[in-house]
Amino acid sequence: MNAEYAIIGGTGVYDPALLEDAERHTIETPYGPAEITLGTYAGKRVAFMPRHGYNHGVAPHKINYRANIRALKEIGVHTVLATAAVGSLKEEYKPGDLVLVDDFIDMTKSRPLTYYEGAPEGVVHIDLSDAYCGRIRGHVRETAQEHGIELVDGGIYVCTEGPRFETPAEIRMYAAWGGDVVGMTTVPEVILAKESEMCYATVGMITNYCAGIAPHPLTHQEVIDTMKDNVQKIRELFFRVIERGTGERTCACPHALAELGSL
Repeated sequence: MNAEYAIIGGTGVYDPALLEDAERHTIETPYGPAEITLGTYAGKRVAFMPRHGYNHGVAPHKINYRANIRALKEIGVHTVLATAAVGSLKEEYKPGDLVLVDDFIDMTKSRPLTYYEGAPEGVVHIDLSDAYCGRIRGHVRETAQEHGIELVDGGIYVCTEGPRFETPAEIRMYAAWGGDVVGMTTVPEVILAKESEMCYATVGMITNYCAGIAPHPLTHQEVIDTMKDNVQKIRELFFRVIERGTGERTCACPHALAELGSL
């Protein structure tokens, strides 16, 4: 059981679609089980993981992020392409846009954020100056350009605890801080991927304007309806990146745990 690449599907992205010889597996980890679908695309082994479960049965604050990322690590994944449904904090970031996230602000409250909480694993202060691997973001950007897929290059993701939507006052604050989009899942996923020395990138799919910007109350159905228009587009983008290949890992991601040594 092995894979080079992983696609983590967020809200609305529950189907691995283009994978050949796809088989579902449950991988046991020290943090609990994780579900994946393994298959092949363009001669490369790919793992697909539905972040919220295949039937969207897991709320964002209840996702076992540590089990999910550890399972991908155990089967050899070195590159993760993740989707996320996000709301827009700015009028210029429009519903339907795809945003190549390049930084985050963590507003979560109760989630385990690290694999390294002390003995016996040790403690690590992971460097997140390039949280979303710049090398992989470059490949995503170039692939989008080659295939005519419109992509907003750069955006700061504010990650909230959920599962409730944010208040208008919170939205005003996040926008004043420089946030561009808001969602509920990038933290701790991106942190754990870095601790696992993986290259990780997220494309956010803007489904709505946030509270106080939107002209009407937000609903989960609105998110799902807007997602339907984008699922095929982002699926094509990710599989094209995998087909194209991401080359030698010249970024710092493979050495993120240099102070501790490898896992």
